[in-house]
Amino acid sequence: MTMPTTLCPNAMQVHSIRQETADVWTLELIAQDFYPYLPGQYALVSIRNSDSTLRAYTLSSSPGLSRFVTLTVRTLPSGEGSGWLTQEVKPGNTLWLSDAQGEFTCAKVTDKRYLMLAGGCGVTPIMSMTRWLLANQPESDLIVFYNVRTPADVIFAQEWQQLVQRYPNQLTLHLMAEHQADEGYLSGRISQELVAEKVSDITTRTVMTCGPAVYMEQVEAISYALGVSNQRFHKEQFHTAAECITGDEPMLNISVVRTNQQFTAPVGTTLLYALEQNKVPVIAACRSGVCGSCKTLIVKGNYTTTSQMSLTEDEIAQGYVLACSCQLIGDIEVA
Repeated sequence: MTMPTTLCPNAMQVHSIRQETADVWTLELIAQDFYPYLPGQYALVSIRNSDSTLRAYTLSSSPGLSRFVTLTVRTLPSGEGSGWLTQEVKPGNTLWLSDAQGEFTCAKVTDKRYLMLAGGCGVTPIMSMTRWLLANQPESDLIVFYNVRTPADVIFAQEWQQLVQRYPNQLTLHLMAEHQADEGYLSGRISQELVAEKVSDITTRTVMTCGPAVYMEQVEAISYALGVSNQRFHKEQFHTAAECITGDEPMLNISVVRTNQQFTAPVGTTLLYALEQNKVPVIAACRSGVCGSCKTLIVKGNYTTTSQMSLTEDEIAQGYVLACSCQLIGDIEVA
């Protein structure tokens, strides 16, 4: 089979597909060649073996430990990538992945003490790193908070319990359900009071979080309020797009001058996701802030960016962003 794009040169055969929750599946892949990656990293996947439709997914497996390279994917309404991977791809099919990407990894941290906080499907890199740390650093000390809507939404539910039983002196797990919390679950949402109560030594830990943008912002504020230093706080950025939108986020207004469109989108989503969901024409290949194909001019508005890799200083000064790496915070106007 011919490589669809040089951005995704790694052929992997689908060995099996396992359902995790009502809307989440794990694809177990056999790499054709050695595939190096670090715990917590992600890869681009060529959707339908296309050279232009690529999507980024966390490598939820752990290097050196997992039998397969795995992708754990939440299917989204009208999600071109997630719908194909979870509903159409079958064992025996070949997927094409990019090299591993991303700076959100414990492999570059020298600490042995961690506080990890995951919201929803943001648990995928957290599991990859937790599994890896417990196996490779016997002296590691991990406290994990995992926030979900209901107990039925816990991804890797069985494995979490197995890890707690296997590493009782290294891993402390707090499962939190916003609704229907039953035995073994904390009820409600993450709060400063709760973290202060459960993690009295937070200032001595490296804090890592992944989940919806609003969740990560709350965790960041809590961490800083409790005395965590800048150097000890890390959050995953690429997850703030579609797959971690919960529906609970406040909405913001977007106006597009060239198409004379006005619409709303959840706070924290990417500009690319908002444009695509509303059928605004936009070219996007790598979707991870590398290729530059989704360059877009913002006339005014409130946003943050996680990559400006292919933009010139003049373009940045003019207001150009990479739509895939632009997280929306408030109302914006797009040229």
